[in-house]
Amino acid sequence: MRMDKKIILGIDFFILAGTLALIVFSVGYVQPLLIAPQDGYESNNGAVLFSFEKADVILIDDNIDFSSPDEYHVEDNLVINLKPGVYYWKAVGVLPSEIREFKINSEISLKLKQDGEGYEVVNAGNERLNVDVYSEGKIIGNVVLDVDGSEGVFGDKFVGRSDE
Repeated sequence: MRMDKKIILGIDFFILAGTLALIVFSVGYVQPLLIAPQDGYESNNGAVLFSFEKADVILIDDNIDFSSPDEYHVEDNLVINLKPGVYYWKAVGVLPSEIREFKINSEISLKLKQDGEGYEVVNAGNERLNVDVYSEGKIIGNVVLDVDGSEGVFGDKFVGRSDE
């Protein structure tokens, strides 16, 4: 009788050990794999490619505790346009993934194109611009340009800044 009890305990031990090993392996297998953007990624381009596997939802937030996340239900990789700032993201499948941080840098860029007797001012950055227009040292106007926006103006000096 004692021998049967030892055999049963031995079998129970192997079943429990096997189950535990299977659970540990399964957790690693079903956890989402984050490919891009990498942790610490920085860019001036607001179009960010999110690449991942084993997940159907990604969460993006501007705070690490995900108190107000934007939720995207996706099956494949996704490109999302974001404003400048620091962001956190994770993927969710059967289990949630690790949390990664990335940053979209502000880029203020004003370009001029000759347009007849005047100029076309073009916002070539990733933030809305407020542009002062000068002629002979005096301010003669002001234009606000959205990202990729442009407007025809007359002047000899143009000063742009973020329109926050």
